Amino acid sequence: MIVVDNILISDDVVEKQFVCDLDKCKGGCCEDGDAGAPLEDGELKIIEEMVEKVKPYLSAAGIAEVEKKGKYVFHREFGWVTPTLPSDNELCVYATRDQTGMIKCAYEQAYYAGVIPWKKPISCHLFPIIIEKAKKGGYDRMNYEARPTLCKPACSLGKKLKVTTYEFLKEPLIRKYGEAFYEALDKVAKMKAGKKATTEK
Repeated sequence: MIVVDNILISDDVVEKQFVCDLDKCKGGCCEDGDAGAPLEDGELKIIEEMVEKVKPYLSAAGIAEVEKKGKYVFHREFGWVTPTLPSDNELCVYATRDQTGMIKCAYEQAYYAGVIPWKKPISCHLFPIIIEKAKKGGYDRMNYEARPTLCKPACSLGKKLKVTTYEFLKEPLIRKYGEAFYEALDKVAKMKAGKKATTEK
C-alpha cells in the first residue's frame, strides 16, 4: 500500500502493466459493469450544461432513455451514475456502437471535435483505476480493477510496452489530483521498482 497525501493507493496501481488496446476490447468498459459510469457531484452540473451539445453524438435510443430516465440516475450502491440501455446490454446512454462493434463516448467525441471543453466522467477516464471515498476519515482508496477477460489485451499490451497502469493514466490522475500528486506517486513508484529490482538480483 502506498500513501500520498490522504490517498491510499494499491501497489497494483504502480506494479501492474496496462495499456488500453481498443482494437481488441472495442471499448467494452462502457457496457461491462454493475451500473452506469459513477459521477462525482460536480459532474452532474457539467452534464446538465453540456448534454444538449452532445446530442448529435448520441443514438436515438440513448436520447430516448435520457428523456425517460433523466441525464443521470441514483444507484443505491454507487451513487449518481449515467443511465444505461437495457435494450443494448446495459450500454451507457452516452455511448454508441459503430458497425465494427467499437463503442465511442459521445462526450469524448464532442471534446475532440472542439464542441465542449470536458472530456468525459473522471471515473471513465481513470479506468481500470477505481477510486472510492472512505465513509470516515476523509481519505480516498485507489485500486486497480481491470476486468479479467475484457482487459486481458490491455494487460498484454502493457507488458509488451513495459508501461505501468499509473503511467498509462497520467493524464486523468493529474486531472483528478494535480501535478504534485502525480510527481509524488511517480517518485514512490520508482523507488519501489528500484528496491524490487535490487532484491531480485
